[in-house]
Amino acid sequence: MEEKIKIAVADDHPLVITGLDFIISNCSDMVLTGSYSDGKNLLRGLETTVPNVLLLDIHMPGQSGDDLADIIHGTYPAVKILVLTNEDNVYYIKNMLRKGVDGYILKTSTESILLNAIRTVSRGEKYLEPALKEKVVDDTMQATKQLASQPMFSRREKEVLEYIASDLTSQQIADKLCVSKRTIDYHRLNLLTKLGVKNTAALVKKVIQLGLIE
Repeated sequence: MEEKIKIAVADDHPLVITGLDFIISNCSDMVLTGSYSDGKNLLRGLETTVPNVLLLDIHMPGQSGDDLADIIHGTYPAVKILVLTNEDNVYYIKNMLRKGVDGYILKTSTESILLNAIRTVSRGEKYLEPALKEKVVDDTMQATKQLASQPMFSRREKEVLEYIASDLTSQQIADKLCVSKRTIDYHRLNLLTKLGVKNTAALVKKVIQLGLIE
């Protein structure tokens, strides 16, 4: 008899967990091994029972899904992470894919999409809901067009971009590059101007979208 796919769910909505439990319990090739309402309980549960597939929401109390993805990949590399969320924004999709998750589907997906996604990632393959795949492709094409029209960045500007994306302050960047804070502030302002954004959060979001940094 083929071994069942062991599934864990991390979601802070009891109705979601109840619904998933009902769906999974009716599949002969799957079994729900644990459900967790926050990151702390999830990590504690994984110490006892490691699933084949983890259905992971992005927004939960305490640690967010992207932080948990990093931790789980580092500690339990064999666990396949399938994001199950309400977030259909391309920024979230690309961010989680960069985190190395194995799949991404929405809570509005059909039962057949959910089960197909679980079985696909359990085989070691990637799964992106078809509607979301189209959004990512369209966004990437648009970003490529935007990138082609963007001014070139100097080596130093790219260095500053990397540090800004790592959430370093101007003073911390200045210390690392052995220059004055005023110089970094100048680079920061110049980058904001070049990319047509008004603040650091928008700057980081845009350079990630354009593929200027990982």
